[in-house]
Amino acid sequence: MSHESILWIVFAILVPVALGLDLGVFQRKAHKVKVKEALLWSAIWISLALLFGLGIYLMLGGEKALNFITGYLVEESLSVDNLFVFLLIFTYFAVPDHYQHRVLFWGIIGAIIMRGIFIATGITLLDNLHWVIYIFGAFLVYTGIRLATKKEKELKPEGNPVLRLFRKFVPITRRYHGNKFFTKAKGRRLATPLLLVLIVIETTDIVFAVDSVPAVLAITRDPFIVYTSNIFAILGLRAIYFALASMIQRLRYLNFGLAVIMAFLGIKMIISSEFFHIDIPVLTSLGVVIGILAITVVASMIGSGKNRKQDTAGEE
Repeated sequence: MSHESILWIVFAILVPVALGLDLGVFQRKAHKVKVKEALLWSAIWISLALLFGLGIYLMLGGEKALNFITGYLVEESLSVDNLFVFLLIFTYFAVPDHYQHRVLFWGIIGAIIMRGIFIATGITLLDNLHWVIYIFGAFLVYTGIRLATKKEKELKPEGNPVLRLFRKFVPITRRYHGNKFFTKAKGRRLATPLLLVLIVIETTDIVFAVDSVPAVLAITRDPFIVYTSNIFAILGLRAIYFALASMIQRLRYLNFGLAVIMAFLGIKMIISSEFFHIDIPVLTSLGVVIGILAITVVASMIGSGKNRKQDTAGEE
């Protein structure tokens, strides 16, 4: 059995066990996830990802391990940018705090399946239609420009076509029934608003995947590295959401940092084609990603600090 096969088996066992323990043991009772608990779980998920990266290093070598860490950082960074959307969705549907974890948990289950489909499709296209690399690269550069210039828009989940179709055919209750997605009333099986929230979360993640999967494919086309780095980043998303929900708006320059990263990855993908044949070393890519994220976070904290001082001065 090859080392990669062993790691696939470890991954296939680790993920279901960790998710099962999370929902079935530690989150069995619905409750509001506090910042301290969220930070603890964030540390646990990040540690698991780093340990898995260490396993890759020991069994597959340093280059694959660096690709894994770079892919993980890119996916996690894009996920943080998307946390604000989740916050808006929960606010729009007035989801009680103690039910939000359950929605995100099942949302991640769907994301694990959908990411596998997206990644398999992307790698197949790149392997069989080489010119697709230019489309993916250009799309990443376009995404970077879009991130840098996007303006905040009011979230309108009712415009979600899947949600509109669902409402046409499935009867829905007007109020939440605990953490249930379905309930019974007068002998009829009805969906609850919590199921609507889950549908919006799932369809929103599909949109996210359109950006994030090509970004990781710009780093490597190794299916094992692309998929595992994606999934480990997604696994920690719930904990990071609850840890950062109260301060997500302070990361005011995150869009600009992600824009530069996406543009860099798009250019990296294009110049790695047969026409240019220029390969940027993986260590360089990792350094660029870490450097941009560090600058973005520091600039955001400084900018937020200045705004708070100005607000305080204005109040006085």
